[in-house]
Amino acid sequence: MQITGLTLYQVDLPLLEGTYQWSGGKSVEVFDSTVVRLTTDVGLEGFGEVCPLGPVYLPSYAEGARTGIIELVPTLLGLDPRQLDVLNRAMDGAMKGHPYVKSAIDVACWDLLGKSAGVPISELLGGRNGSDFILYRAISQEDPDQMAAKVAEYRREGYRRFQLKVGADVDTDVERIRAVGAELKPGDVLIADANTGWLRHEALRVARAVRDVDVYIEQPCESYDECLGVRRRIDHPFILDESIDSVASLVRAHADAAADVVNLKISKLGGLTRARQARDLCVSLGLGMTIEDTWGGDIVTASIAHLAHSTPTRHLFTATDFNSYVTVRTAEGAPQRVDGRMSAPDTPGLGVRPDMDALGGPVFEATA
Repeated sequence: MQITGLTLYQVDLPLLEGTYQWSGGKSVEVFDSTVVRLTTDVGLEGFGEVCPLGPVYLPSYAEGARTGIIELVPTLLGLDPRQLDVLNRAMDGAMKGHPYVKSAIDVACWDLLGKSAGVPISELLGGRNGSDFILYRAISQEDPDQMAAKVAEYRREGYRRFQLKVGADVDTDVERIRAVGAELKPGDVLIADANTGWLRHEALRVARAVRDVDVYIEQPCESYDECLGVRRRIDHPFILDESIDSVASLVRAHADAAADVVNLKISKLGGLTRARQARDLCVSLGLGMTIEDTWGGDIVTASIAHLAHSTPTRHLFTATDFNSYVTVRTAEGAPQRVDGRMSAPDTPGLGVRPDMDALGGPVFEATA
């Protein structure tokens, strides 16, 4: 099998709740998503998606994803998409860094591998664990009372794990954590995600002020070393997210006992191939994991679902369902939330059928 063509689509994904806000006054109302279609000489097609959380969250942005993918086209044409390690080395040889650019291509190749083998990607990633897996719900940054009110609303939708967006004024963030913590019921889990928004002294003040609250502290500061300094001085369980961008970062975090849970974002790692490596290392090291991505629609959600469902239940802290947050459906057969849980599709590849009308006209096409 050889890659004979690549087509790019750009899709706007408006948020159901209007806006998504996190630390530093950052916010997004419409996500700019890129969908990749790979065609082959045997008639199979593979799809992938990448959707940065705007240009101010990580060193990635939507137009950069499309420009980078176009740059890689000459390297991809003629390669066998089933030879994932060979393909990823070829991409790395043609473009240093920029893993998010390569992510949608890698996922599309996994889609082709699954279709070629006649099995869902979750089987290729190690097999399904249980009938489904647990999801979390992110609570966009608002006033403390508004955020607390969201807990009951999201619990009615089945969620039991709540990721509270903090990382602003210390006193307000303490109020947010306390207000939401007061709404929790037995079995609920609360995460205070600062998204790098605090300085170290601010993170320590917050942690001390909520010492009696059962809450995970997630990525309080921008740098790994700052986060490690906080981790070593507080009692709360600790999550690293933005600092985890490679297998090497995981090895370092484990050696330093820097986290109890890590967030694995598929596009930040460069696709399912590298995310699988990171996932398997976490299992070996005994780390809990949240399986997710920066953002996305139905295709991203399907790739998350396959990686999450193939992750041992004991090590899967939680996962996310981005297609529940947006108003646009881009594929049939995509996994859907049911009572705060989700399962991966059981049909070959990603198990989704992209809606070509929803994708619209291509923004780029290339053939061998």
